[in-house]
Amino acid sequence: MRSPEPLEAILLVGGQGTRLRPLTLHTPKPLLPTAGVPFLAHQLAKARAHGVRRVVFATSYRASMFTEAFGDGAPFGLEIEYMTEETPLGTGGAIRNAAEALTCPQDAPVLVLNGDILSGHDISAQVDFHRSRGAAVTLHLTEVEDPSRFGCVPTTPDGVVTAFLEKTPNPVTNRINAGCYVFQRSVIDMIPQGEVVSVERETFPGLIEAGQLVLGYADASYWLDVGTPAAFVQGSADLVQGRLASPALPGAAGECLLLDGAVVSPEAKVTGGTVVGARATVEAGASVRGSVLADDSLVAAGAVVVDSVVGAGAHVAPGAVLRGVVVGDGARIGERNELTSGLRIWPGVSLPECSVRFSSDA
Repeated sequence: MRSPEPLEAILLVGGQGTRLRPLTLHTPKPLLPTAGVPFLAHQLAKARAHGVRRVVFATSYRASMFTEAFGDGAPFGLEIEYMTEETPLGTGGAIRNAAEALTCPQDAPVLVLNGDILSGHDISAQVDFHRSRGAAVTLHLTEVEDPSRFGCVPTTPDGVVTAFLEKTPNPVTNRINAGCYVFQRSVIDMIPQGEVVSVERETFPGLIEAGQLVLGYADASYWLDVGTPAAFVQGSADLVQGRLASPALPGAAGECLLLDGAVVSPEAKVTGGTVVGARATVEAGASVRGSVLADDSLVAAGAVVVDSVVGAGAHVAPGAVLRGVVVGDGARIGERNELTSGLRIWPGVSLPECSVRFSSDA
C-alpha cells in the first residue's frame, strides 16, 4: 500500500566506512559506484517510489562530496538538504542534528534510512503500520540465519518491541534491527541536541522503559549491509542480476552491466552480475565473475577475477588471478600473481610479476 502523504526522510551518511578501505580512503561509502551508480542513488530512487519528496542528508566524512554528487535533488525528483556534524554525534545525535532542517509538523512521521543498507522491504507498508498503531517509532526488522552477530530485537505477536538485546551466543529471536526507522517528529525532537547519542543503546530502550509504543515491522525480504568488501561486491552483483530491483539501475538486469565506453572482447567471459566501468577493458581469454571493475581499469588477456573489486585505473596483468580481493585505484597486479582470501591492495601499489600465491592469511 502506498503511503497517503508525501514524506520527509533523514539519510544517515556520516560514517567513514573503515571496513571498506581502501575503497573509502577518498570516497564515502554511500557514494561508491554500485551497479553503475553511486550507492545512494538506489536508496533515493526507492524512497521516492514510496512517497518521499524531501530528504535531509546527515553528513560528516567528506561532506562536500554528497553535495557535488546530488545537488538539490532535482534530477532525482527530490528536494535535498544537507546537515553536517562537526564532530561525530552517534546515530541519535546525527538524527537530531539533521532534524533541524525538517519542515514537517510534530505529529508527522519521518523516515530514517542508513546509508549502507540494501533492502527490498516495503517502506510504504512500514509507514502505514506505524500510522495505524500510533507508534512513537517503528523499526524494520529482518530475519537472519545468525542473529548472534548482530544482537536481536524480540517482539510480541502483534509487533511491540520488548527489548534490544546485545550480541549473545543464544539469541531469543532471529530478527535484528535492519536500520530503517519511522519516527514521529516529536520523538526526534526529544533527543538531546548536540550530544553523542545512540538510538540503539539509549533512545529505543529509553522509549520502551517510558512506556512509549515501539513497533517492529518484520519481514524476510532481501536485505544486505554492504559494509564489507565481500558484501559490497555481492550487493552490486545482486542489483545487476535483478535479485533486488532498483529504479536506478542504468540498464536491463542481466549477467553483466557495461558502462559507457567499456570494451569487452568477444573472447572474454564476463558473468555473475559484473559491472565493467566506463572505458574499462576486459581482454580476450579473461574471465570475470561477480566483480566490480571501476572506470578505466584493465583486466588483461587470460586473467581471472572473481568476487573482487578492481579500482579506477588499476591493471590486472595477463595470467593473474584475483578471488575475493580489493585492488585500489591505480594499482598494478603483475603477471602470474594469485591473490585470494580478502587481500587488499592499496592505491598505487605495484606487484611485480610473480609465481607466489598471496592471501590475507599469508
